[in-house]
Parts: sequence; C-alpha cells; structure tokens
Amino acid sequence: MVLDKNEYEQEYQSRFLKYYDELKWLYCELYENRMDDFYKLCDIMYQQYRARKHPLKKLDRQRAQNTNWYKGNQLLGMMLYVDAFAGNLKGVGEKLDYIQECNVNYIHLMPLLDSPEIENDGGYAVSDFRNVKPQLGTMEELEQLADDCHSRGISLCLDFVMNHTSKEHEWAKKAIQGEKEYQDYYYFYDDFTIPAEFEKTVPQVFPTTAPGNFTWFPEVQKFVMTTFYPYQWDLNYANPIVLNEMMDNVLNLINKGIDVIRIDAVPYIWKQLGTNCRNLSQVHNIVRMMRIICEIVCPGILLLGEVVMAPDKVVPYFGTVEKPECHMLYNVTTMATTWNCVATRDIRILKQQMDIVNHLPKEYVFLNYLRCHDDIGWGLDYPYLTQFGMYEVSHKKYLNDFFTGNFEGSFSKGELYNSDPISGDARLCGTTASLCGIEKAQTEQNIQSLEQAIQLDFMLHAYMLVQSGIPVIYSGDEVGQLNDYTYHNDLKKKEDSRYLHRGNFLWDLAEKRTEKGSVQQKLFDGIEKLGKIRSQYSVFEAGADVWTLNSGDNSILVLVRSNSKEKLVAIFNFSEFDKIAFIYQNDGIYTDLISGTEMPANEVKIPKYGVYWLLKDY
Repeated sequence: MVLDKNEYEQEYQSRFLKYYDELKWLYCELYENRMDDFYKLCDIMYQQYRARKHPLKKLDRQRAQNTNWYKGNQLLGMMLYVDAFAGNLKGVGEKLDYIQECNVNYIHLMPLLDSPEIENDGGYAVSDFRNVKPQLGTMEELEQLADDCHSRGISLCLDFVMNHTSKEHEWAKKAIQGEKEYQDYYYFYDDFTIPAEFEKTVPQVFPTTAPGNFTWFPEVQKFVMTTFYPYQWDLNYANPIVLNEMMDNVLNLINKGIDVIRIDAVPYIWKQLGTNCRNLSQVHNIVRMMRIICEIVCPGILLLGEVVMAPDKVVPYFGTVEKPECHMLYNVTTMATTWNCVATRDIRILKQQMDIVNHLPKEYVFLNYLRCHDDIGWGLDYPYLTQFGMYEVSHKKYLNDFFTGNFEGSFSKGELYNSDPISGDARLCGTTASLCGIEKAQTEQNIQSLEQAIQLDFMLHAYMLVQSGIPVIYSGDEVGQLNDYTYHNDLKKKEDSRYLHRGNFLWDLAEKRTEKGSVQQKLFDGIEKLGKIRSQYSVFEAGADVWTLNSGDNSILVLVRSNSKEKLVAIFNFSEFDKIAFIYQNDGIYTDLISGTEMPANEVKIPKYGVYWLLKDY
C-alpha cells in the first residue's frame, strides 16, 4: 500500500491526538501550565514531521506495524569512531561491504557532532547540534550514509548528549556575554551559597580529574554547574525553552536518517537541591515525553538509554507497558562482571546476575557488549562478593593489578583510568584482545599462550552472543586489535588513557583475516560463525525462556535457552584448566552448533576457556 501526502498527514494527526492529553499533562506538570511553550513544542514537532523525507516516513510506517522488529535474533551491532575507522563519513560509506562481511547490520557511530578540538571529552562536549565535525564531513554526508545503510538493511545509531553542552556552544557563549536569557539555559550562580548546598548531597563523577560539581568562570564572575568536566555545562531542564530546543535538535538529527538515538547520561538531566541529582522522577517525565514525541513524529526510531547501573536497577527507564520510556538499555554491569570472572576464574557473581536479568520481563531489551569506547568501572555487587572473601577495596586492587599485568601470573595488558592514589580506586582501559592476553603472548612469542588467549577471546564473544538482547562488537575486536600506545605522545590525548583502546582501525591487520592460521583469521571467522548461528536459530530470539544451571564447578557457567522448538545449553569454561561440567540434562543427544560434535548434555568435558552451544530440537 502506498500512502499519498494527505494520508501521511492523517497518520500524523491520528498519532498526535492519541498522545496529546498525556504529553500536555506531563509538560504542564513540569512547567506549571506554561501553555505558550507547550504549543511551541507542538509546532516544533509538526515542522520536523513535515521536513521528514518520504522514505523515512515509509520506514516509520513499516516499523510501527511491527513494533518488535528489533527484538529478534537478527540484529548484530558494531560501535566505531568515524575517524578511527575510515577517516570520515564518506570513508565509512566505502567500508560498508566490510561491515556486512562482519554480519553487522547495526552501526553505532560514536559522537560526531561538532565539538572543540581539545576540550571535547571524546565528542561528548557538543558545540553545535546541527553540524558534524568538519574533519568528519557534513550533515548532508551523514544523511547520504544513512540512505546507503538503509538500502543495505543497516540501522544507524548516534549519540545525543542531553545533560550538557560544550562551553563553546553558541548558548554558552551568549551566556558568557551576559545575556540573561541564555544564562537561564544553564545553572549560573553569583556566589557559592547555592552550589555549596548542592555539593552536600551530589556525588562527584570524577573526583580526581574534575573534582566538584561547579566551576568558577572569571570572565562572567559566576559559578556554573559542571557535573562532568569544567568545559561541559549542565543544561537547565527546569527551563521549558531548553527542553523545546533540545527536542528540536534531536528531531533534526533523527530526520537525517538516524534509527537509534543513544541518550547520553540520561539519569543526570534534572537537578534539584537536597537530592543527589540522579534518577529523579522528573527525568522519567522527560524521557516519557521524548518517547511520545518520537512516537508521534518518527515512530520507527528507537531510544537507547545510557544508564550505568545494575540491570535490575535500570528497569524504571524502560517505563511501563502502558507508558514506555526507553526501547533499549545498556547491560553495563554484566560487562564489568564478565571481566571480573576472567580475573577470578569464578562465575558465581555472573550466574547470580544472569538469574536477575533472566527474570526480568522479556519485553526489556538490553545491549550486550564486551568492550566499548569507555573504561571498565568495577561497580560490582560487593555485598554478594563478600561471602566469598572478596572485599571491595582489596578486590578492586586485585582486578586492576591483574588487568594491568602487575599480578603474578597475569596475561593481561591494560592501563588505569581516573586512578585515585588516596582511595586506590581506579577504572580500567584496554582492548579485548590485549586484556585476554593476545598482546603479551605475541610480545613473548609464546605460541601456547597465544592459542589460549585467542580461545578466551572467542569464548567471551560466544558468551556475549548467547545473552538475550542485541550484541554489539567494538570495532577492531573482530580482528584482535591490540592496545594503541601512541596516544601517550599526543598532547590532545595523553591525559586520557581511554585512547588506549580508541586507536585507529588497522586495515593492514584486517587484511590478515583471510590468512589461514593468523590471529585475525581465527577470531574473524569464529565471531562471524557465531553471528550466523545466532541469526539462524529461533532459540536466540528474545522470547525464549532463559535460566542458569549449576555445573559443579565455580569456573563453569551454564546458560539454557528454550522455546517451543529448540533447547540450547551453552557451557563456558572461565578457567585455564580442562574441566567437567556436571549438568545432568538427561534428555538425549545434543549437537554443538560450533563444532558439529554430538554429545549428551550430561557430564560434559570442556577444555580450558572452552565453549559449547549444545542444541536439541523438541
């Protein structure tokens, strides 16, 4: 069925009327019946809808008819920096064949909107929401890339930084010039009286590198709220004009063909004295409004919330069945817990966390990953770990020592980020391959250790892909890219150790993926095979029942997936020793989808860092 312009208009009006009362109520609750501003928001929505291209409206309609389009087992993601991966947006377009060779059909382009040359926080200090960084390309080229991706069935994800702008943003510059209207876009204070009250209850995000939540700016003789870094100014969402402007910005970005909007630092966006300024009820009102606005203007797009908490704690950001908020959330804690299991060879906390996740409603979709652009923070469940003799301070030190290679017997190569010499707390940086031991084994030319490291790397990817949700590969991991130490010599980057794993994609290295026996070939082919298997069997779909089993060994994780057609028993050995998993699934012969070997899922012999995906048809 082809809709003409009037029919699309009727669909918009129908959606608008469906959500109008709730949107009005939410807006007026936040902004005390400021109806003029509400009507301005409605006008922004309509104008952005009119500007939306016909092919995008058509895609919206298709997805609105199948609201579960992203919940199956077909999506496989990759996150990448445009400049590091291919130089610029045109370069990414030229590499789409490679991306499809990786079976990837969901690309997260790391922050690419215009930001200062130096004080940019990896692109998260946006100076212009309407323009791409000149060195990366133009908005027109971003739109062309989106069109090219859509023609190949690839979805694009882009970050939208809601909490703050760069101090180089036009609004901030006008505020510095003394324009009260724009000072009201932020939190400006003449003295430290009110900031001092905030500091009593608001935790510091970076107590070592950016202590405090306020910065004094002598050029305007005022304090400004800067939760993250002094050059990132917190936006004041108590001002409805800010909400309207930011909704206009995000809709403009979506209209370039973006399918998934990653809402950065969403828990922080509402500030209130006497609170910790995290996860306040007003945040949920704003996210719900954002969901409604998108349902009206562009119902085919998804909202991905960056909420750095345990899976059971992030649930409120999904909203409710009747009033949903984010479509998807990051499974942040599981990533950190997985690496904890690598260092301890003990999967008990991971099993406990899987049990929590698996009891959540199947409608909840998490993005799962091993590594990302950011550091690994050790926000583990220490009350749970304490029963096994793992106490927070000493355990964090062990983990950081292990993954930086400073613990005897460690195979890992990483660096610390935001290390606090007083508390001893720190976060960790490094690529998957280097943290798994590939870098050390190659440096020492130890063939046995290298094979073990490759197997560990492969096993971890197999674990990531068997979880419910959308798996996302960090660009370079598919070819075992190692740490990039050149950032130490770059004046713009050397203070930020996260650039250790943000190095340029090595295309010469990727060429070795066709060289039989190479590290690249083994990892690339192995991960590609896992992705294909996942897309072929319905048991990997989100609707499957999932639970863990005891294995009789604290280093072996067993995860079961089951639906009306198939049952999968996935077994992962997190230790460097051959083991036996005593799981006693006495229901016949299974086939390992990875090797093709047939065996009962009973007393399963599994090699060091081994993995089995055992399948049985019902």
